[in-house]
Amino acid sequence: MVLLESEQFPTELTRLFQKRWLLSSAYVTLKKYDDQTKRIRKKGTVEGFEPSDNKCLLKATDGKKKINTVMSSKEVNKFQMVYSNLLTANMDGLKKREEKSKSKKSKAAQ
Repeated sequence: MVLLESEQFPTELTRLFQKRWLLSSAYVTLKKYDDQTKRIRKKGTVEGFEPSDNKCLLKATDGKKKINTVMSSKEVNKFQMVYSNLLTANMDGLKKREEKSKSKKSKAAQ
């Protein structure tokens, strides 16, 4: 597992998508990060923990290679714009949907 800077993550994610385009899928996960390395199994919240800045943990994997980054909540909107451009660039093999509304109107007219 590799922890990257938030500026390097989109370029590594692009490489991951291009490498796995024909072979398999790539998965991206976004979750809240609270600066803890180990999970606390007690119910409730951690006492004395006051996050000054909400952070997000972004994970991407293709089953073999894993990349991670931690970014502040202010950087997430910027990343989402980059991520949406990345998705549109890499989803060129999708089939177009058939328009069902035309077929329903023609059946109703008969």
